[in-house]
Amino acid sequence: MSVPFLDLAAQSAEIADEVLPTWQEQLLSAGFVGGSEVAAFESEYAAYIGTRHVVGVGNGTDAVELALRAVGVRAGDEVVIPANTFIATAEAASRIGAVPVLVDVDAEHLLIDPAAVEAAVTERTRAVVPVHLYGQTAPVEDLRPIANRHGLAIVEDAAQSQGASSSAGMAGALGRVAATSFYPGKNLGAAGDAGAVLTNDPEVAAFVRNVAAHGSTTKYVHDRVGFNSRLDAVQAPVLRAKLRRLDGWNKARRIAADRYAELLADVPGVRVPTSRAGNEDVWHLYVVQVEERDLVLAELHQAGIGAALHYPTPLHLTAAYAHLGYTAGQFPVTEAAAGRILSLPMFPHLREEQQVAVADALTAAVGRGAR
Repeated sequence: MSVPFLDLAAQSAEIADEVLPTWQEQLLSAGFVGGSEVAAFESEYAAYIGTRHVVGVGNGTDAVELALRAVGVRAGDEVVIPANTFIATAEAASRIGAVPVLVDVDAEHLLIDPAAVEAAVTERTRAVVPVHLYGQTAPVEDLRPIANRHGLAIVEDAAQSQGASSSAGMAGALGRVAATSFYPGKNLGAAGDAGAVLTNDPEVAAFVRNVAAHGSTTKYVHDRVGFNSRLDAVQAPVLRAKLRRLDGWNKARRIAADRYAELLADVPGVRVPTSRAGNEDVWHLYVVQVEERDLVLAELHQAGIGAALHYPTPLHLTAAYAHLGYTAGQFPVTEAAAGRILSLPMFPHLREEQQVAVADALTAAVGRGAR
């Protein structure tokens, strides 16, 4: 059985009857930027996450940059981020002229290590960015005392965690400001690039909205140098329709994660992920760890299983960030995981028989790779 890594067509089919009439109205009215649909989505997503403000923007990378700018990060400042994340987290700091300061992650959940954050803080540090990776919630409650001691802003990267929570609250509502991505493959995905900044601080929200509109609140009146990053009106009805289904889709992901854990529990050589205490994860990705990962991945692909890697090269070992001066061996947990991680198919419409096929293929591949 062939199993895709992700099935976006199933999601699109489920919402098509709701979205297409709105798109037709937008096409006829030429209402492509801003408008009631964007405002409605911002309000609905704020209510869902539990923040006072949501500002829709063009994509998740812009969202992180705007969030960092809003809390006062400027050129030359340092921003602490985990080495185990997508490059966009670091790019957002770099685009400001700030310096990404990388730290290692914990060995169990591969989330930012608070002790490593404490050790990395200097007088130039202005913010720490916990990344809610794989659909988990990072340990923000353990970062708060560190942030308070050193006067740091906590800026959440919540791109992979729509609907996730911890004992401290909902991902996206735990720091001063949060950024998220609605790239199509996310738990809450648009029909193209989109993102948002979330906050309870009205000044932060106003700053983000202003900078994302060329530094302008009133047409042709520019308060500061900004840039263009707005949530397209045509994305808003997609996001509204999917938001109404998000809890159900996340529940389906949790059921699928439990099924994978059961299917793979007794497979030698496969380490399945676990949830951090107090977390209710949304399983954006289901990431196992195996030896001989590249051989196993190749066998899965040959068997028609759409497995993937998130992420095969730690940030400090990429050419893009060689100038930071980090070396191999500096972040041992991240580096060891990068050679073992393997993301299995995970999406709300994943069927039991598909998961059985994935588990069977993985069991066979791991068995051959171990010999």
